Amino acid sequence: MKKWYIPFLLFLILGTVYIAHERNQSNAFISEEGAIFGTIFHVTYQSKNSLKQDIEAELAKVDSSLSMFNPQSNISKLNTGKEKEADKMVQEMFSLSKKINNATYGAFDPTVAPLVNAWGFGFKHQQIPDEKQVDSLRQFVGFERLRMNNQGFIQKDDERMMLDFSAIAKGYATDRVAQVLRKNGVQNFMVEIGGEIVVSGTNAHGDPWRIGINKPDAVAVDPVQEVLSVSNCAMATSGNYRNYYVTASGNRLAHTIDPRSGYPIQHNILSSTVFAPSCAVADAYATAFMVLGLDSAQMVLEKHPELQAYFIIDAGKGISKVVKSKNWKLN
Repeated sequence: MKKWYIPFLLFLILGTVYIAHERNQSNAFISEEGAIFGTIFHVTYQSKNSLKQDIEAELAKVDSSLSMFNPQSNISKLNTGKEKEADKMVQEMFSLSKKINNATYGAFDPTVAPLVNAWGFGFKHQQIPDEKQVDSLRQFVGFERLRMNNQGFIQKDDERMMLDFSAIAKGYATDRVAQVLRKNGVQNFMVEIGGEIVVSGTNAHGDPWRIGINKPDAVAVDPVQEVLSVSNCAMATSGNYRNYYVTASGNRLAHTIDPRSGYPIQHNILSSTVFAPSCAVADAYATAFMVLGLDSAQMVLEKHPELQAYFIIDAGKGISKVVKSKNWKLN
């Protein structure tokens, strides 16, 4: 072998190793997790560098604005009267919630917290209010009794009314993390916060993301009802099969309260999963459909082709059944 071949071959070998290394680095998927809103977030994304600091900084902003568990958040101060002006995130949630409140005939309502608390599913201990108590609390519920001007000042018909965006905040936070990833040039990722999900591109194998929908059974040996292949969409699930309690008389009370009646829902939807362009929208509609029931939910879906829904309903005798929206296209 001629001597000049040796450095040439070494150059080729080192070059190949370098290219393989760079390709491996550019294709690396990173996983992050942490705590927010009393739950856990998981983020898996393709990037050369960790973006955990940026992700946590964005979640801290959401917490300081929308968290009901943070007494210093903007929403907490609005509820206690320490603030009158909503920050940008609260303004966004207020405007979006108004649209969905109107689209769902009042089924999605961020003012329902007093009733949720009264039935024992909020910040207070379990209790069962009587009819008089429910009627008394309904005067503090109704999104139409709140208004927000262009400067973000919120006016209430009664100052004792509360705003609680818990049924949309996790979805919104998931969207915000997805925005952070996109701004950093990340195309392939999955963001999940407490079951609310945004996916983009493909997974580490180059395939669409595989997302499982849980069975409405807290003790199932196999907890997955169905696995879907999805990409470039957002999804959220609402259900009553875990958060409920049984009264002394044997009645099962679901944690979803109908803001229009003041009472826990009684229909047969066990879980509602919605796919939408944004996770905040999916989150809100998933909650609203639990309130509306199957027939009314399907009526709303017919007016909103941008949404797809996957319902698991109680078919009786311990049997559950899957019902999908008429425009269902996912595999």
